[in-house]
Amino acid sequence: MSDITQILHQIDNGDLAAANDLLPLVYAELHRLAKRKMQHELAGHTLQPTALVHEAYMRLVASNVGQEWDGRGHFFAAAAESMRRILIESARNRKSLKRGGDWARCQLAEEDAVAVPDNAEELLDLDAALTKLAETEPEMAKLVELRYFAGLSVEESAKALGISPRTVKRNWAFARAWLGRELRVEADC
Repeated sequence: MSDITQILHQIDNGDLAAANDLLPLVYAELHRLAKRKMQHELAGHTLQPTALVHEAYMRLVASNVGQEWDGRGHFFAAAAESMRRILIESARNRKSLKRGGDWARCQLAEEDAVAVPDNAEELLDLDAALTKLAETEPEMAKLVELRYFAGLSVEESAKALGISPRTVKRNWAFARAWLGRELRVEADC
């Protein structure tokens, strides 16, 4: 009888401390099994093999009090089934409407990317100037947030704010000029 089978029998007999002895013996094989299962998943999957192993192990050992194992093969078959269920749950969660399942992933082109200052100090200066603008012109500050930080187009910003695209263009020109002047004043100090 292998060490794994002996430990499984100890767990079957109510020795929950034996579960601590089991993990080091089965971890490498469970990890290989998880890697194999993960190879069939789509790219960009957020669940990693290590997390899959840990979740499957917890489901098998911690929650299956009274479960009788017929040996090593039975344990690994149950582990494979547990991993499959975890992956299915994960896929269902990704596809559910509540979690944006009907949204399609898309890559942003270089020209669509939001420009963020490389220098943290510049970003803090911009934030201070934007806060100052919000005190007098909150609509302008909101437009800057939408255009600069969220990267929305003129049309998208107009929809979000409930104003015309022409008003967005006019307000955007004003906000950029105001911020440019404000940032130059701060730079001169």
